[in-house]
Amino acid sequence: MPGLVSAESGAVCSPLLDFSLRTLDSERTVNLCDDFGDKLVLVVNTASHCGYTPQFKGLEQLYRQYQGRGFVVLGLPSNDFGGQDPGSESDIASFCNQKYDVTFPMFEKIHAAKGRAAPFYQRLGEAAREYPQWNFHKYLISRGELVASFASEVKPEDHRIVSMIEDFLPAANP
Repeated sequence: MPGLVSAESGAVCSPLLDFSLRTLDSERTVNLCDDFGDKLVLVVNTASHCGYTPQFKGLEQLYRQYQGRGFVVLGLPSNDFGGQDPGSESDIASFCNQKYDVTFPMFEKIHAAKGRAAPFYQRLGEAAREYPQWNFHKYLISRGELVASFASEVKPEDHRIVSMIEDFLPAANP
């Protein structure tokens, strides 16, 4: 499928990232192609009150370890699974900052569940042939192409995720 042209930059954009999303608890909108189209992206539907919530720590560690090599984590809070992120965006932002010192980009609260998924998650689910079944489902995207989908129980530090990140990123400078 040919890429689309990003309206903002004029660059070719993968349909998978041809979306603009609002950053968490703000009015700022980010064009995913323009900001992340050339990166290795891990998209995660997050929740503040879930058994998997401690994965924020591992996600932040991955982000800090690999961001200099072109990797980014995108967190998208969702209240779809068990109502485990019922708070306001301000509450979610405070929780992420205070409890886990999250510095990776977090975006607006979004629907991720099949049947009610926002367009971005519809596109991800269709591309992966797999929608999130619970919070902290992960999609790995390299330069706009889906390369892997990981179920909620797969932790960020799991060797499968780390190996793929290492495989898709350029080698670290000595």
